[in-house]
Amino acid sequence: MIEKVVIANRGEIALRIQRACREMGIKTVVVHSEADSEAKYVRLADESVCIGPPPSAQSYLNIPAIISAAEITAADAIHPGYGFLSENAEFARICEKCGLRFIGPTPEGMMAWGDKVTARGNAERYGLPLLPGTGVLRDHTHAIEEAKRIGYPIILKASGGGGGKGLRVAHSAGELADAFEGAAREGERFFGDPTLYLERYLPDPRHVEVQILADAHGNVVHLGERDCSVQRRNQKVVERAPAAFLTDAQRHDLCEAALKIGRVVGYRAAGTVEFLQDADTGKFYFIEVNPRIQVEHTVTECVTGIDIVKAQLRIAAGARIGSPDSGVPRQEDIHVSAHALQCRVTTEDPENNFIPDYGRITAYRSPAGFGIRLDAGTAYAGAIITRFYDSLLVKVTA
Repeated sequence: MIEKVVIANRGEIALRIQRACREMGIKTVVVHSEADSEAKYVRLADESVCIGPPPSAQSYLNIPAIISAAEITAADAIHPGYGFLSENAEFARICEKCGLRFIGPTPEGMMAWGDKVTARGNAERYGLPLLPGTGVLRDHTHAIEEAKRIGYPIILKASGGGGGKGLRVAHSAGELADAFEGAAREGERFFGDPTLYLERYLPDPRHVEVQILADAHGNVVHLGERDCSVQRRNQKVVERAPAAFLTDAQRHDLCEAALKIGRVVGYRAAGTVEFLQDADTGKFYFIEVNPRIQVEHTVTECVTGIDIVKAQLRIAAGARIGSPDSGVPRQEDIHVSAHALQCRVTTEDPENNFIPDYGRITAYRSPAGFGIRLDAGTAYAGAIITRFYDSLLVKVTA
């Protein structure tokens, strides 16, 4: 039984986890930077602990500070949300050593899939289709050699990345130097890991992902797929479920591939298995597993009726999928019964290359009505939006 959870994140996902915990009778502790001290989710938490100054490296990526916050508040679990430390196997291992439940995969499961390079190797071992790519790149020169072998265009990816961060496309050797430096810099900034690898770049693919849930008893189910093809700079903008363009056969094959991944490595917790579909050939290629909650989990919740965050908490406490206490039925009882669409509302400066904008929200009005869901952690009248973090303000799902 989990009694008190440290939420090691910020913004709308921190508020989302709070809501699930409150409905389950679990106390919450929010850790926050100095810049977020007046945020809504901080005010609504049962307890809050400031863990450092605004830069993420000194606060939301500060493992000793987060562990200390858990210890001084007598918490028994940590939920990492998405981004920041959510895919950091060392963080999961430290949580275990300190007697804290990590709401996510085991450190071994994280190492198998959270690291993108390792995930490619495992996917190849299990027979999943892959785009031509590499292991860890030693340096810029190594990247040039590998890109020449694979053929342009290529995409550089941060090994610990996610959420569209740590990605750069290069169409020639002349573009590779800046792309390498930019991807490494973002990997270090957002995930504390500058390690890169590369893959052949598909210019106009469809992006489809399958939501899975797995428990500690060997049970794995999928909750259908999401279409995340509408992107800007490799970051998802609009998500929908189900993916309307899939045939029944394609849907079956993708979901079975996702379940296979969950079974063969003894995966535990929520995860998303991502694929790209070549627009010309129709072939699908495995790209990565995100071993965490996703920004776009709301559309899957809307079409299945399953609360994925509550499922994460119950699975971490030892619940068995298919039992009443897990909140997750058996695969044959999971049905997609609607169509849902999620749009991200962001604050950006269009005159400055769309970098995150900042300031005070002087007036705020939300959409409302039957079938409308809002996930908003930082957007309300009077809220101060800082320049230190992602530009996402609100997720609107219908």
